[in-house]
Amino acid sequence: MKKEATDSYSHVLKYTGLFGGVQGLNILVGLVRNKLIAVILGPGGMGLASLFNSTVTFISQATNFGISFSAVKHVSELFDSGDEAAVAHFVKVVRAWSLLTALVGMLVCIVAGPLLSNYTFSWGDHTLHFVLLSPAVGLLAITGGETAILKGARRLRELAVIQVYSVLAALVVAVPIYYVFNQSGIVPVIVLMALTSMLLTIRHSYRLYPLQLRGAKGILGEGMEMVKLGVAFVIAGVMGSGSEVLIRSILNVSGDLDVVGLYNAGFMLTVTYAGMVFSAMETDYFPRLSSVHHNVETTNLTVNRQIEVSLLIVSPMLAVLIVGLPVFIPLLFSQKFLPVISMAQVAVFSMYLKAISLPVSYITLAKGDSIGYMLLEGIYDVALVLLIVFGYRHWGLFGTGVALSLSYLFDLLLVGTYTYVRYHYRVTAPVLRYAAVQFSLGVAVYLVSLVDNKLVYWLLGSLLCLVSLLVSIHILHHKTSLWASLMGKLKNKFSRHA
Repeated sequence: MKKEATDSYSHVLKYTGLFGGVQGLNILVGLVRNKLIAVILGPGGMGLASLFNSTVTFISQATNFGISFSAVKHVSELFDSGDEAAVAHFVKVVRAWSLLTALVGMLVCIVAGPLLSNYTFSWGDHTLHFVLLSPAVGLLAITGGETAILKGARRLRELAVIQVYSVLAALVVAVPIYYVFNQSGIVPVIVLMALTSMLLTIRHSYRLYPLQLRGAKGILGEGMEMVKLGVAFVIAGVMGSGSEVLIRSILNVSGDLDVVGLYNAGFMLTVTYAGMVFSAMETDYFPRLSSVHHNVETTNLTVNRQIEVSLLIVSPMLAVLIVGLPVFIPLLFSQKFLPVISMAQVAVFSMYLKAISLPVSYITLAKGDSIGYMLLEGIYDVALVLLIVFGYRHWGLFGTGVALSLSYLFDLLLVGTYTYVRYHYRVTAPVLRYAAVQFSLGVAVYLVSLVDNKLVYWLLGSLLCLVSLLVSIHILHHKTSLWASLMGKLKNKFSRHA
């Protein structure tokens, strides 16, 4: 039993580290791109790009019928059965639906252009911009379907390669265009980046399952079950993207594009970049949870182990982030973004809470509780918008950071209560113990960040970061067999060379 538990922790740590590492590499390249773009465009230009990107994401998620999520389950089941003919046939179904959603998404973007312009901006007519962005929506739909095919066929290496090359291509494409055209290049860059991502994806997926147009007529009906499965995920995604668009629009109207750019930079550093550790959730954790969701005890065990590993990995990173933000902000963006430091530092606590709430929230999806999932997501999104508005009006940009952390606390209490009552989820003592220790260290690091004395700031801050790291290493060392496995490999390697 102990070996089984150890192996389970090792599995969670291995795949969390694997996908987190890929995201980390992508982020490092992305940081270089963002630094150059921040210098070229400034906060206002980045705010404008953020508005366009969030709108494109919103329309894409509203019209893709959840293919990028629901197709993974169906392709995976057929792939595991070993029936290659059935897999090839269902791939055609996925591609047919992806093409349909691409056309629908483009049409919606074009038709809704005037409405989006009036809703998103308080100045100028940006209808033409949204019309020109419509190809990006269609390209994202195609990419989502092909990515789902690769995930279902367990082509994780190819997916990692695609992600890395997409980020590199974005660097090569975006920076020269922005340098020459400045803000006028934002729309072309978004479309070209979507095109590049699609070409890189189909290069691998078409090689695995070549495009076949013969026999594609009349197969849309075969994908209805897949579409129904993705509806809940789509609606939740639409609400999430919609809330982000609404938040940025409110900040744009209440403040200006500089405020939107600063908020987006703080959000990117905390919620987006720190969230790379959670990238293994959908790829590895969700299928494992789905396979055991009928057993309450095993479900609780799976969820709690995922929380423990996620919390122990992300906590030292968050401590370093709090201490290092005064260095990271001007290094990654520019001196103009320094006002975002206080907002980002307090927003970091949202990621401590997300490490606990996210694994729990997947229980509703694993159970197929689409109504519950949509209800929880809808309530959270409303709370997020209200808290952001309240926080900004009372404390400015710093208030948005407080609001982000409070919204994740609200989400944790909401999801925890729902799963406790309906699915008998019970948090274990180790989860509470690790959360208490690491969160306390995070609070201590934050308090040190308020000290004006630089020597005290860096000495105490670095010491607390080291303590957080040692605590995580100590616990993971005793819970997993990875350390022994690594030492064994090193000994074998040295013995062969001896």
